[in-house]
Amino acid sequence: MKRYLVLIGDGMSDWPLKELGGRTPLAAARTPNLDFLARNGRCGWVSNVPKGLPPASDVANMSIFGYDPKKYYTGRGPLEAASLGIKLGKSEVAFRCNLVTVKDRRMKDFTAGHINTAEGRRIMKLLDKKLGCQTVKFYPGLSYRHLLVVSNELINSRVRTTPPHDITGKPIKNYLPGGKGSEILLQLMNESEVLLHGIGTKASMIWPWSPGQMPAMPLFRKKFGKKAAIITAVHLLKGIGKLVGMDVINVPGATGYLDTNYLGKARAAWRALKDRDLAFIHVEAPDEAGHEGSVSKKIRAIEDFDRLIVGTLLKKIRSTGSDVKILVLPDHPTPIRAMTHTADPVPFVLYDPNKPCSKESINAYNEKELKKASWRLRHGHDLLKELLKA
Repeated sequence: MKRYLVLIGDGMSDWPLKELGGRTPLAAARTPNLDFLARNGRCGWVSNVPKGLPPASDVANMSIFGYDPKKYYTGRGPLEAASLGIKLGKSEVAFRCNLVTVKDRRMKDFTAGHINTAEGRRIMKLLDKKLGCQTVKFYPGLSYRHLLVVSNELINSRVRTTPPHDITGKPIKNYLPGGKGSEILLQLMNESEVLLHGIGTKASMIWPWSPGQMPAMPLFRKKFGKKAAIITAVHLLKGIGKLVGMDVINVPGATGYLDTNYLGKARAAWRALKDRDLAFIHVEAPDEAGHEGSVSKKIRAIEDFDRLIVGTLLKKIRSTGSDVKILVLPDHPTPIRAMTHTADPVPFVLYDPNKPCSKESINAYNEKELKKASWRLRHGHDLLKELLKA
């Protein structure tokens, strides 16, 4: 029976950097396992972000999961809500709610120093107690990533917001919520700043963004005839998985950062294939390093992804002789110089252990080498179908 693995290195692709001699972090990193896949698989480029939509992880990963964001995307907030098991009413709008550090009215850190989950939960419970009411609710999530739900009596899902990871180091006055209903968000942000002042935390305020109401998406098994699992530390992707009926597998020590439990994720995915057709593994660390503008951290994250995720699973395939096909790709680029996402196409490799092939003399998995690849997919949601029919 055929099995499939989709390995997502979030934000892994990049632009050439002077400090790396014109190479990208993917080219500078030591990635023997990814390079093996590139030499023996079918490589190409895919656009996961449709024109007109933001180059956000929810949009791009929805494409990777085989769903057209143009058809199904309503915003990030409701996907986070689904992950937390929160059922939104028809009259409720959900926002992703970051705990952030603002200093001198500039966005110093969109993660509040990668605040730990226990402290983040404590803060969100305090906010809900002091600021919450029947029409405003705060829900704790993981680390700095939380949820705000507001009744559409007060706001609508078209209010303008800005992702905090897009404005690191910039004055926040230019990026505050705007449009109809933004008054309630500004009030909550100001009140949270007062409440958090002096309680001994790096978080100085909340930052709500990407609002939406719950989307209606067909079940993965009905759409593709396959049973799937998702392994990630990020609530956003867990939410998409839950909405489409995937099994969400939680791995102890999965943090969404450099210290995540890579090996635990790989082992969990292999176990998942015993009674499922397909497993998605999502690794957030390269994206976080890109947002921080850290070349060394991004290279480290890519090398850990290669060694502990890709390498572990390749060893399993070789030692067992299993018919497991692999797709590896980023969801979107998170270039070091931009410190945010872009909508550029990303490089992918599709590997079949029973039919190794390399028609274009590609020697490594990086942006420069994959320019040799002639395979181009305009619509990211079509790539999964290519994997399943491989």
